[in-house]
Amino acid sequence: MLILPSRRQVLGGIGAGAVLGLSTGAYALVEPRFRLIVTRYAPVLPRWTPSLRLRVAVLADFHVGEPFMPLDRIAEIVDATNALKPDLILMLGDYPAGPSVTLRKVPLVEFARVVEGLRAPLGVHAILGNHDWWDDARAQAGLSDVTEAQRVLEARGIPVMENTVLRLEKDGHPFWIAGLGDQEPFVKVGNYEGRDDLPGTLGQITDDAPVLLMVHEPDIFLDVPDRVSLTLAGHTHGGQIRLFGYSPVIPSVRGNDFAYGHVVLANRHMIVSGGFGVSRIPVRLGVPPEIVMLDLGGAEQPGSGTSDRTARHNDDRRW
Repeated sequence: MLILPSRRQVLGGIGAGAVLGLSTGAYALVEPRFRLIVTRYAPVLPRWTPSLRLRVAVLADFHVGEPFMPLDRIAEIVDATNALKPDLILMLGDYPAGPSVTLRKVPLVEFARVVEGLRAPLGVHAILGNHDWWDDARAQAGLSDVTEAQRVLEARGIPVMENTVLRLEKDGHPFWIAGLGDQEPFVKVGNYEGRDDLPGTLGQITDDAPVLLMVHEPDIFLDVPDRVSLTLAGHTHGGQIRLFGYSPVIPSVRGNDFAYGHVVLANRHMIVSGGFGVSRIPVRLGVPPEIVMLDLGGAEQPGSGTSDRTARHNDDRRW
């Protein structure tokens, strides 16, 4: 026998659905501003010196601007990163927020003043992302070949790498960091010229020490040779909305394959950070703002070096 729901049950179900929808929407607005997690990876990498123990903090996609990423939020991220005591800090670009998610712009010079507080024995090193170019009117007009983001960071002692490499040492063991120029720096229709030079960048490496490659957009990973131990990317924000491991909209030719987390392709490794900020729409759901913490070298951990997200361990906390 078919039993139809009563009018009260129907109205109750509609009401519950509305409350759920409103609460979910409210949470999605709150998540980028108030939640912060540490996402840890300990992959076993090819071409890595086993005795080279290295702790690397990776910071991506700040998108500073009010109300979602004000300066006090940046200061929280700086303090949380320093508390992890990394050997090295790498910043992967996109420092300003776009106009669609900004009620009040925060001057990049003030952003640089706050991130100057980042501390690591092997330094803080940065690359640029597409928004560092897109939101710079002089750069877009061809009036300057150096973005405001680069100028203010370097004025505070944070070098910005564009198709350059740097050889570092930890406990007598050498390794390289390489920073690639942005792949999508111009917004003019039909202008697909990038600032990236992958062969020229890697061609500056002069020995067989391990290489960490910083890129903004993850699509370049398809061209990265296995000479690179690990590629680090941002840009996608993990899709900003990510449910059950799936993100509906990803700015990558590989879609969800390159959306987020630890990616292994033909024994080449990439980690895509979900970053901190928002772009286009002011929400994050299922992919909270994160500091990526890498523990490289040493004993293999369960799941380390496997594909996708099996090597990820979340340390979810409020700062």
